[in-house]
Amino acid sequence: MPDNEKYRDYWLQTAQADLETMHIMLANKQYHWTLFIGHLLIEKTLKAIFVMQNDGPLPKIHDLSRLAVLSGIEIDEEIKEKLDEITTFNISARYPDYKNRFYQTCNKEYTVKQVKIVEELYQWLLTCLKHN
Repeated sequence: MPDNEKYRDYWLQTAQADLETMHIMLANKQYHWTLFIGHLLIEKTLKAIFVMQNDGPLPKIHDLSRLAVLSGIEIDEEIKEKLDEITTFNISARYPDYKNRFYQTCNKEYTVKQVKIVEELYQWLLTCLKHN
């Protein structure tokens, strides 16, 4: 198996594990961690696409819109807005000055809505991967 396929498989396997973890966190009402894991799920799926499209080094970034573009995925404004929103989950869950505000935002209703968006994007990205 060529290295690109090996790396793709690694990113997809860990993304699948994150999908399961996201649902466990949601069921346990750990809303901020649910969204943080949702970000990781999308990031890893984008990295799987990136390694299949590029021979160069994987960029060490967490900006999902930027990663999509670097992966050769054409995104419209709606997808960009969704990716940008999900990108904030990474920052907000990690850094103390954002955490308070993020915790208040992460109620059940908001989190369930965002999980649905994450799942839709995940499925769409898997489709993008199959077409590349």
